[in-house]
Amino acid sequence: MATTTTHDARNTKPTNLAMRLPPVSFFAVSAIFHYLGPALAVLLFAHVAALGVMWLRITAAAVVFAAWRRPWRLVGRLDRGQRITLLALGVVLAGMNAMFYLAVARLPLATVGAIEFLGTVVLAAYGSRSRRNLAALALTVAGVAALTAVQFAAQPLGYLFAFGNCAGFMLYIVLGHRVANTTSTTGTERSLTGIDQLGAAMLIAAFAATPIGLSAALPAFTHPAWLAWGMGVGVCSSVIPYVTDQLAMARLPRATFALMLALLPAFAVVTGAIVLGQIPTVRELAGIGLVIAGVALHQAEGGSARHAGRRGWRDGRRAD
Repeated sequence: MATTTTHDARNTKPTNLAMRLPPVSFFAVSAIFHYLGPALAVLLFAHVAALGVMWLRITAAAVVFAAWRRPWRLVGRLDRGQRITLLALGVVLAGMNAMFYLAVARLPLATVGAIEFLGTVVLAAYGSRSRRNLAALALTVAGVAALTAVQFAAQPLGYLFAFGNCAGFMLYIVLGHRVANTTSTTGTERSLTGIDQLGAAMLIAAFAATPIGLSAALPAFTHPAWLAWGMGVGVCSSVIPYVTDQLAMARLPRATFALMLALLPAFAVVTGAIVLGQIPTVRELAGIGLVIAGVALHQAEGGSARHAGRRGWRDGRRAD
């Protein structure tokens, strides 16, 4: 797609400020909130069923994006391919969140987080071209294996949902990266940013989640505290991390971003321990060390990947 620039000064200034920050900083914020929100959701399960919390999360995020970005204005400016991508992303978001909450209702947050990451190894391996990156992948795979310690007999349905969420997370990365690197401008209209498209996808996700989640969320409407709790889960889980994901993915090649996601199981373990009292075992701590070592090895390799990510953001196309 052709390089474009925005003519909306209100959008240019914050965008330029954001682009002066290192992309790793956006990933760090995303990683913290990626599991802080779900941990708060697990605590809410005592009052509202998992699918109900899922619906509150997605709907709250959709309301925030609707008020902030007014994504319905994009409809007339999208081509057929972009509309299909957004529709697919919205459905994936709804399905991924549903399976994630059904999984964390049955399994420890760290276990679900580790399984969620397994799919990203495939994406990282697809983009790896050097022995150094392959060694990094080997370390991260070993770390995730140590963290996961899968025992299907304990909770087979929980693992089924966890691996379904894993597949959805892979699709989210692929579709989200495509959205993050799609920009266009018509006349004096502001640019079609990844966050605008994400807002549209979140509205689609809210509609897709309503048939399976609204009835389970009804108890929250009679308890304002539960309702506010669910809305907070939505902001922590589906606004802050997804927006920072877009800012990071717009400047990082898909393979680099996917490999950095190896840190997420470690964040899941720490968050589970602090918020939910799920203390990690020695095996889990060893897995965290291997995962961090793998990411450090990848990051220690030259800066060409980072430069490629910046080129990809400027040119409005995938850098990988």
